[in-house]
Amino acid sequence: MIARLNSPDYDRWAAQIHRTGGCRQPIHLRGKVDHYDRVTGRLLHRYTTRTEPDGVLRLPCKTRRASRCPACAEVYRTDTYHLIRAGVTGGKGVPDTVTSHPTLFVTLTAPSFGTVHARREKGGKVLPCHPRRDAEICPHGRTMSCTTKHSLDDPRLGEPLCPDCYDYTGSVLFNALAPLLWKRFADSLRRHLAKLGGIALKDLRHHLTASFAKVAEYQRRGVVHFHAVIRLDGPGGPTAPPPAWATADALTQAVQHAARVVSALVPAYDDQPARLFKWGIQLDIRPITLTGDLTDQAVAGYIAKYATKAAECVGTLDRRINPLDNLDTYNLRDHAKRLITECLRLGAIEDLADLRLAQWAHMLGFRGHFSTRSRHYGPTLGDLRAAREQHARDDDITTGRLPLFDEDTVLTVSEWAYAGKGHSAGDLLLAAAITASMPAYAHGHREEAS
Repeated sequence: MIARLNSPDYDRWAAQIHRTGGCRQPIHLRGKVDHYDRVTGRLLHRYTTRTEPDGVLRLPCKTRRASRCPACAEVYRTDTYHLIRAGVTGGKGVPDTVTSHPTLFVTLTAPSFGTVHARREKGGKVLPCHPRRDAEICPHGRTMSCTTKHSLDDPRLGEPLCPDCYDYTGSVLFNALAPLLWKRFADSLRRHLAKLGGIALKDLRHHLTASFAKVAEYQRRGVVHFHAVIRLDGPGGPTAPPPAWATADALTQAVQHAARVVSALVPAYDDQPARLFKWGIQLDIRPITLTGDLTDQAVAGYIAKYATKAAECVGTLDRRINPLDNLDTYNLRDHAKRLITECLRLGAIEDLADLRLAQWAHMLGFRGHFSTRSRHYGPTLGDLRAAREQHARDDDITTGRLPLFDEDTVLTVSEWAYAGKGHSAGDLLLAAAITASMPAYAHGHREEAS
């Protein structure tokens, strides 16, 4: 750290760190960018990393996982917030008239795989977990009752009252099939809407578009459930209003029907019979309004919060696990360890190879995208990144950090090579001090602390 502070190129290094936004594990690149005159072939401008500190250019890692890089995850969270909100209130290419379209906030949950410790509240008071006067004793000799009033940070939350009775196989398989269940839910939703409108499914797109944006959230017990914003538009997306029959009540009815009827089958394997999975009985459907308890800001903030998280709340790892790894060497909760072990066991069964459970053991079997949107919902994360990059480029040109060239007359040739990532221990301390006051970095650390 002292050597870095006293190096002659410290100011340039600090500028690089500042431009990464406080990234904890920046990507190191070596290379150059040449600008040539297309007519004469004359070199007009060259940027090379040879003159940079350590001979590399540092760029943010852009991960969405707050456990790996709070600063980059905060950028992802903010982008997701604006993406979700634009689809509800308009903006960023979505017309303001979208506020009059029927829009619901829907939560699809997982079924039960066994009784787990839970924090229950009523009227602002914390209730006992699972009090039972005549509690049954399970086959493993455990009393299926818990009178503890769990705190928010109680490590037992989400863990089964009897781990030996808990259906770990079902939990893992449900996670693996959750993306398929969502796809079938969306298909069934459109079919039921077509039925309510009295039109053929193939003609639905000429009358109505069902747009959505969703995020997957892990519950403490280790299964995912989905939060989704579902909106009804006219043909082609939010620029046209939906038909008169496509109301919030019709959408609610279609959601209830689709959540009830869709299922996914796991074929028989070894000596186990085929198994059918469906959504849980808890289904939350609430309209989104500009005023009231569930506003566009509240929904966007809630979804964006979970877009940067994975299965860390269960106590698992945030990276892939090798089937040959010794799980005892990791600091894993027993519940998470059992789920991972079950993923690895099922992943070795040939009939379940398509589920790729061993590759996604660190995600407890879930292999889908955490944040997805339909084509017509609104802007994409790529659109928001492109706008930010263009703004940064315009700013660099205005301040003289980049030359202003006519793109039609200039040929740009780039050569880049990966040279590593991350910081040394001393650089990491300095980077934290430099970027501690930056909004994204500070917010990320507040999230870590909470």
